[in-house]
Amino acid sequence: MAERDKIRKYFQGSGDEELAAKLIDLAERVKRSNTFRVTEFLDPHEQNTAKIVAANFPDIALVTDGGFPNAERVKAAFVSDGFRGVPDFGIAAYLVAWDKRYYDLGHRDVLGAFMGMGCRREILGDIVFVPEGAQLVIDQAFGNYLESNLTDIGAASVTVTPLERGALQAREEKVKIISATVAALRLDAVAAAGYGTSRSRMADEIKSQNVKINWKEAKNAAQAVAEGDVLSFRGRGRVELAEVRGTTKKGRFSITLKRYI
Repeated sequence: MAERDKIRKYFQGSGDEELAAKLIDLAERVKRSNTFRVTEFLDPHEQNTAKIVAANFPDIALVTDGGFPNAERVKAAFVSDGFRGVPDFGIAAYLVAWDKRYYDLGHRDVLGAFMGMGCRREILGDIVFVPEGAQLVIDQAFGNYLESNLTDIGAASVTVTPLERGALQAREEKVKIISATVAALRLDAVAAAGYGTSRSRMADEIKSQNVKINWKEAKNAAQAVAEGDVLSFRGRGRVELAEVRGTTKKGRFSITLKRYI
């Protein structure tokens, strides 16, 4: 098909060819069946790939759902203009609770326990911490498996309780504004400023594949960073390069960063 060749050529060499091919398959099936097809959970970068694919199919709309309004990871539905129903995203929600008097669990702990059960990241949406524990949004098909197998996170015993969609609490984000100067708008320098560490340590973290830019593995420490780019450092959250304000008399770049806590 003409659409397939055009889209695959667009993504050639980007590292997103495999995902784009899967999304094209879904869109073509929708076009033939006049219904809808749903992806697994996508991060924001993958969502952008889905938007580009959908834009090349004039009679198909793209609709997303992550369980609550400000979800970061969502499922995307390719929906035919001729479909008159409501797409079923197949999403289930759960509350994972533990005794907080004795255990302080974080995102990495919960995600690690989930992956340790043999589950793929693509079937899990957002993990949102609430006073009672952590909300998980997952693919509905794996709900029973989660309930039966997630009994411990590290040394903490946990309970897993189904949640109604309406009971999900939106992710609350706290933002710290950071003003800094950097010698160059390259990944190691900007990330070091955002996470409060040395440039050499950040270069090592990038080399160890612990840093992503716009939800993709960082290429190298010298990779350029532009306004609006989002950096993530494993276990340390996200930092956005919000603004490049100009240069100082010494030729350094004055920047404003948003660190999501």
